[in-house]
Amino acid sequence: MLLTPRTKPSRPKAVRIAVAVLAATTSAALLAASAPQPAAPLGIGDRLFPHLGNPGYDVTSYDIAFTYHGDNSKPLDALTKIDARVTAPLERVNLDFTHGKVRSVEVNGAPADFTTAGEDLVVTPHARVQPGERLRIAVRHTSDPVSGDVEGGWVRTGDGLAMANQADVAHRVFPCNDHPADKAQFTFRVTAPKGLTAVANGLPLAEERRADTTTWAYRTRHPMATELAQVSIGRSTVLHRTGPYRLPVRDVVPTKDREQLEPWLTKTPDQISWMEDKVGRYPFETYGVLVADARTGFELETQTLSLFEKELFTRPAYPEWYVESIMVHELAHQWFGDSVSPATWSDLWLNEGHATWYEALYAEEKARQPLEKRMRYAYRLSDSWRAAGGPPAAPKGPRPGEKISIFRPVVYDGSALVLYALRQEIGRSDFEAVERAWVHTYRDGNATTADFVRLASEVSGRNLDGFFDAWLYGAKTPPMPGHPDWTSTPPEKKAASGRK
Repeated sequence: MLLTPRTKPSRPKAVRIAVAVLAATTSAALLAASAPQPAAPLGIGDRLFPHLGNPGYDVTSYDIAFTYHGDNSKPLDALTKIDARVTAPLERVNLDFTHGKVRSVEVNGAPADFTTAGEDLVVTPHARVQPGERLRIAVRHTSDPVSGDVEGGWVRTGDGLAMANQADVAHRVFPCNDHPADKAQFTFRVTAPKGLTAVANGLPLAEERRADTTTWAYRTRHPMATELAQVSIGRSTVLHRTGPYRLPVRDVVPTKDREQLEPWLTKTPDQISWMEDKVGRYPFETYGVLVADARTGFELETQTLSLFEKELFTRPAYPEWYVESIMVHELAHQWFGDSVSPATWSDLWLNEGHATWYEALYAEEKARQPLEKRMRYAYRLSDSWRAAGGPPAAPKGPRPGEKISIFRPVVYDGSALVLYALRQEIGRSDFEAVERAWVHTYRDGNATTADFVRLASEVSGRNLDGFFDAWLYGAKTPPMPGHPDWTSTPPEKKAASGRK
């Protein structure tokens, strides 16, 4: 995600084993109790969002149907179907869900009791579910686009809706296991009034037209974190072009702005080629730009269809190189954050540091904006960023009521600075090999900071534990390899960076 100024297949199992252990502990406590315990919100213990995610099951797929009635201030009708594999004995199944009315729940085809606890929907099947069993949950509910004081979830646009679920608000849109450690396949089915167009992550499956409505279906071909889900509904035009290796590229824009936006959209195939030259083949089945007529304060790397504010492309004050570099930032996230997703939110620096790195590298190579100059400036501010937000791999938690406040400068330029230091330390050739190995090794999975440290050490043939410990966890910024004259000084007051 970028705020603007206005595994391996087996890797996720490590995370799931930890979740299963937590679930087993919870289940054991329930068994020991002499009477049923009251429903309570659970979580997998993420350091930054302790109540996010739920133990005891691993989601394999979501099938979500929305019916939009033409008014973006009114709730949508929805049906969310979840296929999961049970990993620990469960008397109750907790789902992350709030801000919608639940009408009914079924588990494995039978009606189930349900209640709420905190921001959890707590479902009680008729019989305890056991490890290895398939769990099929169907929830009929509403999905309310009016969010009040909460940032994210549905974004109301000038002609409809779009989604922005980072970091932890997908569960304000649909019931889910709302943590990036549990990625799954997604199918979306969206019904909207005649004259509107609906799009979603992945590739189109079907389009069914009726007298007054149309239903579109889309499906992903790769697992996806809930925070990266995207559904857009509006008076939109879908534009098609071809990227490298015949990759389908589709852009979604307000129909009235199509001509004005087209010059920017034509740049995407070459940007994909540039990224492929750096790190390897694009990891998904399609890509494109979704331009929303909305004020969000950020751009967002929703998987296969990145979300951008229209103002980014229409405000004359933004130089061309700046706009293109932001486009590359969100594109780079498709490798770093989407395909290789963080195992915990403390690993966020791996997403944003890499996206910022390629944003800056693109600006240097295409617009003669020196990378070293940007990194030296970041170094000067780095100590103050660490004091305000924590070190890159141990960030401070969000401010109360501001969950996206984890997106601080230290996880952007402060973390790109870590990558610059690594390139200085091990050399350009080994650094580029680390980057390619990272996105190849953990493709479609989850990975941790420790995984990155280990891989960089293996590729470079050096033990880099001490280097990374200082750069990722130190309260002060270490000396920059090759630049002993660089110093860190207190910053002047700056406006919020606006990045996600």
